[in-house]
Amino acid sequence: MALTDENLVDVPGLASRWVRLANGARAHYMTAGTSGPAVILLHGGLPGSSGLAGWRFMAPYLGENGFRIYCPDMPGFGLSDTREEYWPDGMESFVDYIDQFATALCLDEFHLAGNSMGCMNTVNYTVAHPDKVKSFILIAGDVGDVVPEHLTPPAGEFRLTAYDGTREGMRTMMEAIIHRGEAISEDLIDMRYLSARDRMDAHAKFWPTLLQYRRITDWTDENRAARLATKGRLDRLSTPGLYLYGRQDILTPVEWGYVQEDHLPNVQFFYPDECGHQGQTDRPDLFNPVFLEFFRDGKVSGDLADAAGVSDRRPELPLIDRSLVPA
Repeated sequence: MALTDENLVDVPGLASRWVRLANGARAHYMTAGTSGPAVILLHGGLPGSSGLAGWRFMAPYLGENGFRIYCPDMPGFGLSDTREEYWPDGMESFVDYIDQFATALCLDEFHLAGNSMGCMNTVNYTVAHPDKVKSFILIAGDVGDVVPEHLTPPAGEFRLTAYDGTREGMRTMMEAIIHRGEAISEDLIDMRYLSARDRMDAHAKFWPTLLQYRRITDWTDENRAARLATKGRLDRLSTPGLYLYGRQDILTPVEWGYVQEDHLPNVQFFYPDECGHQGQTDRPDLFNPVFLEFFRDGKVSGDLADAAGVSDRRPELPLIDRSLVPA
């Protein structure tokens, strides 16, 4: 199947849209659903990432089930504005972008979720604007300095995500983050390759700050570090939150999820099987209903929680509903 005239994969139930932000940037996003509570889904940070690439299996499902879904392309990704003045300066740029995006679409309150870099952006936005986030879900990322500096992620296969700018290099990178090989279509590779080709310089500008994310407290710019600090903030939030971490993640192995769980007492963790770094792509059969139940009901039913690998490392939080006992 050929790409659309915008070089996008054509996904039924998803529409391509544009909006002008207050700073003058042209912002692209995908949307699904026409009514109901708003949900913003944030993609990851490897070259070629986008709202469509990250959420093509989930956004239409949530849109069909009573939500208005927005999947923005972050600066430096997807079909984002290529003018240099709109390139991201660092991770804090994404917090400002999300807020401008939500404001432009008159979204005063919404559910928020993100995968990988999108997980970090979800965390950073939620601690910066807790009044706007109704609930949040994290997938396979990082949570900042709420985890002590001396605790570092276990060695993963990061070399597999060293993108060389070629179409075949894009395939190799996709195979590193997606466990379910059949989800890596030729159209997906083409879309991501074309997007990355035009935004390599923009991506390179912010990339070091993503790699330094857990060392923000050591930055010489104290004001910048303060914006992204999560210690004493994320761990104190009353905003309901879930975290899903795939057992087959080869970039940041599942043990990193365990470390984060130990420092987030108010977030319910799950460890789904047959699931890599981009879990929503690997296991839509689990991730889609978990997102739906949590955003709709504020809880995940016990049977679904068990299927999704609810953590047994500590007592379950009230976010798991065990009240329905079979007759």
